[in-house]
This record gives sequence, structure tokens and C-alpha cells, in this order.
Amino acid sequence: MGEGTVRGFDSYLTFQKLEVFCTVVELGSVTRAADRLCIAQPVVTAHVRSMEKRLGYALVKRAGRNIALTEAGERIYRWATEVITRTREVERELAGLEQGEMGNAAVATSMSIGSYALPPLFAEFHRRQPDGLVTVQILTPQAAVDAIRVGGCDFAVILIAANQDLDGLTAIPVWEDELLLVCGASSPWAAQPARELDLRGVPFVSTPRNQPRRELEEALLRERGLEQRKVVMELGHPEAMKHVVRENLGVSFMFASAVRAEVERRELVVLDRPNLSMKVPIYLVHRDDKRFSAFQAELVQFIVDSASPGATAGNRNP
Repeated sequence: MGEGTVRGFDSYLTFQKLEVFCTVVELGSVTRAADRLCIAQPVVTAHVRSMEKRLGYALVKRAGRNIALTEAGERIYRWATEVITRTREVERELAGLEQGEMGNAAVATSMSIGSYALPPLFAEFHRRQPDGLVTVQILTPQAAVDAIRVGGCDFAVILIAANQDLDGLTAIPVWEDELLLVCGASSPWAAQPARELDLRGVPFVSTPRNQPRRELEEALLRERGLEQRKVVMELGHPEAMKHVVRENLGVSFMFASAVRAEVERRELVVLDRPNLSMKVPIYLVHRDDKRFSAFQAELVQFIVDSASPGATAGNRNP
């Protein structure tokens, strides 16, 4: 469709059409967008074409097998994502008002941080603000960043991968958690000096590939000269990992906040080997243009203030 006279924005550009258009752009494909949205491919195409017809400009063009934006499409996409993001935020805030809440906040975080580091903080914050609602979404770090961008959450508390795109986002370091190598207390690895342990022959329990936690482990081992290791099991939840480690199936890198109780009960043992642990920064991430409500701003400040300089996860001053 060629460029023409802009026919204006009106109610014909429904929220659904904007969502469909943005999904097509994000996935670069009508087919993938149809699958994501669970609607027929012709319906997706019709929504995009109707927007182009109404606006008088072509919004997308072919780029090989994928779809790319025209100049007009770039501008409409920026506007549409802003509309969608603000709409979702307002919907959440209005839902909170209907339920009589004094405020609400949607927080995205990873499994480990959300299971061990954040609950004590949120419990303390709730004692200070008992009429507000904090909703926690457990996501991968990438999914958490995506949720921030589209208004699916107000902010996230996550690890940040080295290659993470943070354009348009603010990342505030809030504390450090230590990645430790642990094994079962009754395992053969606990019985020998950690310095003498040959990690090339030791079975490992790890997280699935392509997760920041796994990438940190691999980088740490590469720096110590171990290019390959024997991973016998990949598990997505730290509780599952701790269970199989206690059963002596292998050793595992785990965050200090996740294993502190088990180490104190002597169910797990930290393999205290030189240069085989690392402190990992945890960040609070939000959009640069995010407008926090009073309740959300107070929660953000509470989390930021919860870590005194140099404190580690699980050992903070609320």
C-alpha cells in the first residue's frame, strides 16, 4: 500500500488492533503472531491492513521471510506500545481500587530471588503497608524485561545477562548474592579436601541452558580452566536442585540465599575451594519513563534501602 493522506486516529484503531500489530512487529511474522495470539492468520493480516487503510500509510514491508517496519510503521509502533503499556498499568491500578487496596505493585523476578531473597522483604513491607497488594510474577530474566517493556509488571528484581538489551530501562544495583558450589553432607565429595577435588570427573546438577545463572556458572568454570563438565541433570527450580544434591547425585552451584538454611542444618556442604565462588549483582529494573504510584515508589525505595553497602542477599537490614 502506497503512502497517502493520513486519515487520522479514531475509535477504529481499537486496542485489539494495536496489540495484534505490535505482536506482528515483535515476532517479525504474521504466522508467529497468529500462533501467539491464538487467532487465524487471515485475521492478523486483516487487522494490519485495516490499520494501514485507516491511516493512509503502509506500516510493514517484506524483509526476506520476515516483516519489517516502514518509517511510518516505526512511529506507529512506538505510539502503539506506549498506549498498550499505559493501558495495562491503568487496568491494574483500577482493579486495585475496586478491591479497596491502598495501592498495588506487580513485581517480576526469577525463581531463586523470588523464593528466598524477596519474601522476607515483602513480609516486612506488608507490615508497614498492610492495605496494599504486592503481586509477584516468577519469570526468566528475559521474560521479566519483556514484561517491564509492555507494562506487564511495574518493575523487576533480577540478574542481568551480559548481553541484555537495557535500552529505555533503568537498572539499579540493590544487593549481591554469592554463587557457591555445594554438595550433600554425606556425599563422597564432602569427605575429601575441596582443594583436591578434580571437577572434571564430578557430576553437576545445573539449571537449563541459556539462562543467566547457567551462563554465570560456565563463565566461572572457564576462568578456572574447566571448559567442559559433566552435567547429569538440569532442573528449573532451586528446591528440586537441592533435593537431588542432598541425594548425592552431584554437586551444584547455588545462591547463598537459597542454601543458607540447609548449610546451617548441615544437610549441604559448601565446597570452599579458592576462586570457585562469585558475587553476583542483583538489579531492580524499570522503564525510564515509568510513573510509579506512591505505593510503588515506596516499595522501590524500601527494596533499594534494604541492602546496606556490601550486604549480601539474606543478610540485609530491612
